[in-house]
Amino acid sequence: MHIQQVFKSVIWTDLKLDFLKSLDKASNKYIREAKKTKEAKQYIKKFGDFGRSFHSKPLLDDTDFWDLKRYINQKALEYLIHQGYEMSFYDLSFSELWVQEFAKNGGGHHSAHIHWNQHVSGFYFLKCSEKTSYPIFHDPRTGARATKLRMRDDAKGLWPGTETVNFHPTPGTLLLFPGYMEHEFAIDPGFEPFRFIHFNIQAIPKDLK
Repeated sequence: MHIQQVFKSVIWTDLKLDFLKSLDKASNKYIREAKKTKEAKQYIKKFGDFGRSFHSKPLLDDTDFWDLKRYINQKALEYLIHQGYEMSFYDLSFSELWVQEFAKNGGGHHSAHIHWNQHVSGFYFLKCSEKTSYPIFHDPRTGARATKLRMRDDAKGLWPGTETVNFHPTPGTLLLFPGYMEHEFAIDPGFEPFRFIHFNIQAIPKDLK
């Protein structure tokens, strides 16, 4: 029988080392600030540095991150065009950009979630290794998940019935994925530093401006 793949979800990865050192350095002050918030201090005092994800304030206006934003914007445009969208009707706009770092003593993670009303989401990894956390993506097809069958024991890798996909990035990895795709981060063991930039982009119809 003829086999045709339909309704694909596309994830792009790129290794871009140009921004790695400068943005890791620029992120330091924001991570320090995140660790000094009242809520973070209270948690650390009570439970110690375990299980935390230190989240910066919005970084859209920080000029240190503008070169990265321009690069991501261009790649996001190419990403959407690749999927068949007529992008001459839209302008891309960053709605969110922040940096996060997981606790040194481990336990940092994120539960599965999506970001509401976003068209492109992504990560730029600053600190990571084979010993750190990593992103996990879930099948976005609600109907497929509702009628899920047990997979064969020998069904390794990617199959049409695969429910989750893991990515193991290296420092400098840029990862783009659809805003509708549910994602999470595995529990970090705390062996090595784990830090990444997260961003979301909307496609704004030009006739609304």
